[in-house]
Amino acid sequence: MTLRSDGLAGKVAVVTGASSGIGAATALALAAQGASVVLVARREDRLQDLARQVQSSGGHAEVVVADLADEAQARLTVERAVSAFGRVDILVNNAGLMLLGPVTGADTTDWRRMIDVNLLGLMYTTHAALPHMRTQGGGHIVNISSVSGRGASPTSAGYSASKWGVGGFSEGLRQEVRLDRIRVTVIEPGVVATELTDHITHQDTKVAYEGRIQTMIPLEAEDIAAAVVYAVTQPERVNVNEILIRPLDQG
Repeated sequence: MTLRSDGLAGKVAVVTGASSGIGAATALALAAQGASVVLVARREDRLQDLARQVQSSGGHAEVVVADLADEAQARLTVERAVSAFGRVDILVNNAGLMLLGPVTGADTTDWRRMIDVNLLGLMYTTHAALPHMRTQGGGHIVNISSVSGRGASPTSAGYSASKWGVGGFSEGLRQEVRLDRIRVTVIEPGVVATELTDHITHQDTKVAYEGRIQTMIPLEAEDIAAAVVYAVTQPERVNVNEILIRPLDQG
């Protein structure tokens, strides 16, 4: 059970990909710290369930159904947050796809889907949030990347390309907005027990990856949520630039 705190009281956090896994765990963890949360994903039923969970614990939640690969919907997500709560203090860009598989013979629509969501969707929501954060005099953008954003394997080329992009965008952004009192953090999880593997379309890779997971104790979504909470609750002078977190068993 997560104990409630008031460390983020008065703050508003937008969490994308909030319908499951890391996003849902992060939304609950931020709400437990006193933040009002804006829950963003495509599956409304799951978002509504999560909102009820937040509200039953005394928190405040707004549901936004959106496909962040669409720039207009990504922008509307931020505007809905401002309309509901008056500001955006924390943006957790978590929505993503992991469509692993070899480059040879790849279904290139998998690459396009990953770039559209993992990279461009993240960039769109960030672009929409920055003017509000500047007006407020500060904010915090947390981008959920992956260990595949700093390394690659024979079946991760497309996924790694999208996550390396997240790292490059985040570092350039950090340097650009630091004098606006806007912090930027990249979190790079290793293997986490989530639904990501369900979406892999290359069946041989899916079987191999799931077999690999069975050889270790993977991270839980709550472990990544805890890393997010750590980063966003540091004193204003502290900008946690990057957190790399792997299961103990992962090589």
